[in-house]
Amino acid sequence: MSTFQVVAIPTKIAESVRSSMRSPGYGHPAHREVAAGYGPCRHCLRTFRIGAEERILFTCDPFHDLGVTPLPGPIFVHAEACERYAEDAGFPGDLRAHGLLLDVYGAERRLLAEEPATNENLDEHIARFLQGEDVKYIHVRDQQAGCYDLRIECRG
Repeated sequence: MSTFQVVAIPTKIAESVRSSMRSPGYGHPAHREVAAGYGPCRHCLRTFRIGAEERILFTCDPFHDLGVTPLPGPIFVHAEACERYAEDAGFPGDLRAHGLLLDVYGAERRLLAEEPATNENLDEHIARFLQGEDVKYIHVRDQQAGCYDLRIECRG
């Protein structure tokens, strides 16, 4: 059993984007396309099958509902409905193959650390960071593209 939970974007956001083709909270137009990159979908946390699946690109604030200033950026979801990643399922296997960046945050979105991670050291980094008293959550980003993938929190 994992000592942390993985937080994908809420189903309500994915469904809203699919139906309105607008970014929630911003109203920017969303863009639908055949996947040209691996992704991942920020709802099910699976990588896209390049050339085979359609995805929707939209603006999302990964800090929404955390009580801090927004910091929006681009993310993808599957164009068709998919099941949200289970918070107690551990770190998503599809993402382990990619270079990741762990942004470790304290209160008020204060950046405490930024650490590159690979499959070989990912679990060690997560465990070490979550032991810190000041750590509130970790944002996992794609190391190459820099975009937000998911949030990790201590299991409470």
